[in-house]
Amino acid sequence: MFAIDLGDGAQLRPLEPWQAPEFLAHMDRARESVDPWIPWASLSTDLASATATLQRYADKAARDAGRIHGIWLDGTLVGGILFVSFDTGTGVCEAGCWLEPAGTGRGLVTRAARRAVDWALRERGMYRVEWRCRPDNTASANVARRLGMTLDGVLRGAFPYRGVRYDTQLWSVTAPEWTGPVSGTPSPRPESAG
Repeated sequence: MFAIDLGDGAQLRPLEPWQAPEFLAHMDRARESVDPWIPWASLSTDLASATATLQRYADKAARDAGRIHGIWLDGTLVGGILFVSFDTGTGVCEAGCWLEPAGTGRGLVTRAARRAVDWALRERGMYRVEWRCRPDNTASANVARRLGMTLDGVLRGAFPYRGVRYDTQLWSVTAPEWTGPVSGTPSPRPESAG
C-alpha cells in the first residue's frame, strides 16, 4: 500500500473497507463537527454502516468513478479527501474533504487535496475538478481558495439536510489554470488509489 507523506507526522493513504473499525472510531470523534457538511457522517454509526460507506467508495474506485483516502496524523485517522464523482468521459470530477478537530489548523486537508487535484488533472487527464460546499462552511471554501479554485456560482437550495434546503457553492479549477505540484511529485497511482 502506498502512503504519501504530508509532513508533520501526517500521511495520505487509501481508505478501504477492511479499515471500517478505525473509520467508525474516527467518525465517532468527528461526527458532531463534520455531520452538517458530509452527508454520510450521520449514516456511519456502526460497523455495518461504516463498512458500507467504505465499500461504496471501493466499488466506485473499481469502476474508476470515485475514490476515498484517509489522512492519518501520528498514526491516527483524523480526516480524508475523496472524489465524490470521477467521470473520465467528460473529464470532470468532484473532490471533497472532512477533518476531525484533532487535525485542524495544520493545513492537512489543503496539502492532501492539492495532491489529489494534481493527480486528477496531470496524471489522469481530467479537465475540471469541482469542489462543492455550503456557503457557511468557511473552512471548506478556504481550502478551495487555497487550491486556486474559482467560485463559479451558488446552486440555490441544492443541498437538503435534516428537512432544510441549503445553498451550495460551486468552485472549480481546470487543467490549463492549475498551478499545483510540479511533475515528479508523488501522487496516488490509478491502480492503487483505493
